[in-house]
Amino acid sequence: MSSLQDWPEPIIRVQSLSESGLPMVPDRYVKPLSDRPNIHQPESGDDVNIPLIDLTGLSDDENELSPTTMARISSACREWGFFQVVNHGVSPGLMDRARETWRSFFHLPMESKQAYANSPKTYEGYGSRLGIEKGAILDWSDYYFLHFLPLTLKDYNKWPASPVSCREVIDEYGKELVKLGGRIMKVLSTNLGLKQDQLQNAFGGDNLGACLRVNFYPKCPQPDLTLGLSSHSDPGGLTILLPDHQVPGLQVRKDGRWITVKPASHAFIVNIGDQVQVLSNANYKSVEHRVIVNSGMERVSLAFFYNPKSDIPIKPVEELVSEDKPALYPPMTFDEYRLFIRLNGPKGKSQVESLKSPRCQ
Repeated sequence: MSSLQDWPEPIIRVQSLSESGLPMVPDRYVKPLSDRPNIHQPESGDDVNIPLIDLTGLSDDENELSPTTMARISSACREWGFFQVVNHGVSPGLMDRARETWRSFFHLPMESKQAYANSPKTYEGYGSRLGIEKGAILDWSDYYFLHFLPLTLKDYNKWPASPVSCREVIDEYGKELVKLGGRIMKVLSTNLGLKQDQLQNAFGGDNLGACLRVNFYPKCPQPDLTLGLSSHSDPGGLTILLPDHQVPGLQVRKDGRWITVKPASHAFIVNIGDQVQVLSNANYKSVEHRVIVNSGMERVSLAFFYNPKSDIPIKPVEELVSEDKPALYPPMTFDEYRLFIRLNGPKGKSQVESLKSPRCQ
């Protein structure tokens, strides 16, 4: 882990670049032609979007979702890896407070934010890059990363003290998202034909991991040359994203095309991470996604990661392994798994695909 002690180059805050009024994107942020977004001619029509699912009837204690709704969630997990949820049990007021509190943080003076500057050892705090490859092409974004669970990693001193009530809002939001993640995990488990708590138990039961990455995408002078976040699948279990309510930016890869997600009002965007793909023996798919930026408006989004306990070996659930469909992945802990992205940054689906057992490739 000694290679993760510090960044290979001085960190430049993308927000500072944006606010300097520079007319062109610096070369360090210019993506190869094959990775650049098609800003002016969207690849998907206005009628294409990820599934939108109403969770009315799903509570901590019982699941009263209709068979039709359960089937739609199952289909979304297998075909899209993404879906939006409304009537999810988290108050719209809390969602708005969380997003706008973080927006206020990113508009604090730079010296206030720099007090929380992060390192690649844990990524906790205020950051501007993923991966430690010297000379790597960077993404057009800054972020803040913090741990919520396990409690041994939860450190309020690493959470922003400003703006006022920031820590209280983060704490309340995190508690609600952990509960929502647990409810969704029960549905995913049931839809796989497993006991409703089986996926959760494979995560470590109540001893799971949870963390928050708040993304800040400043205005960009040449949004057709760069990305706010490069293509990747999420390494963890389940991601619950609170998008910016004014500006779209998330794109999901579907059938070789990039679909720009159109967020519904006060919806969360849920996506399958690599760990659930492994546990489900690829019945559920983690899917490549990326973020585009624009020249007119900044964006703020909150990605809440609901993850396995970091030292438990994650492997396909026995009930989903058969002679016809052998285990596709060898056991690996989440600690071992996420080291890849911390060293290399986002790399499409290359990590989870490289883990497949040789006989299954």
